[in-house]
Amino acid sequence: MKALLDRARTFRTRADFDSVAYRKLAEGQYPEALFITCSDSRVIPAMITGAQPGEIFELRNAGNIVPPYGRPGACGEAATIEYALEVLGVQDIVVCGHSHCGAMGALKSGDDLSSLPGVDAWLRLARPELTSVLETAPDDPSLPEVSQGNVVNQLAALRSYPVVRQRLDSGRLRLHGWYYEVDTGFVYELGDEGDFRVHAA
Repeated sequence: MKALLDRARTFRTRADFDSVAYRKLAEGQYPEALFITCSDSRVIPAMITGAQPGEIFELRNAGNIVPPYGRPGACGEAATIEYALEVLGVQDIVVCGHSHCGAMGALKSGDDLSSLPGVDAWLRLARPELTSVLETAPDDPSLPEVSQGNVVNQLAALRSYPVVRQRLDSGRLRLHGWYYEVDTGFVYELGDEGDFRVHAA
């Protein structure tokens, strides 16, 4: 923690806050995309995309899960999606799963999560749609089939939001599915055929 604190305390000296780019950040944010991904500390959207401050609006949670539209009670994910589209006007949403995902691993192994009731309740949102994949995916610690299947399902959940559907129907929004391989750095993109492929560099 000391190293993190030291870097935070000296951040002002490592960034050019007198530059036009940093001064513009105080005037507002105009991100190009909403990036929905896992809370996993190995998955860093700005590092993966090379984004600068202000370029991506992030939504992170365990397993990059998008709760179905209309669940009762307050929902941070729904609020973030609404704000990104209605206020910030983003035109692209990326759902990015990743290899070696703890959330997907817990679903695949059927772990007893009774000591983690919040985690158990959260993962229950993703479990039903993943049942067939969970039953057939091989026991691979990187979990590509499960994580990629989850990305596809979360894109479908996004489409249940009226604000998303309206923009898709009018051509004002594009959805993207990505799978990030932690141990190689490869980013696989979901194609029109439903498969994930690495683009040539």
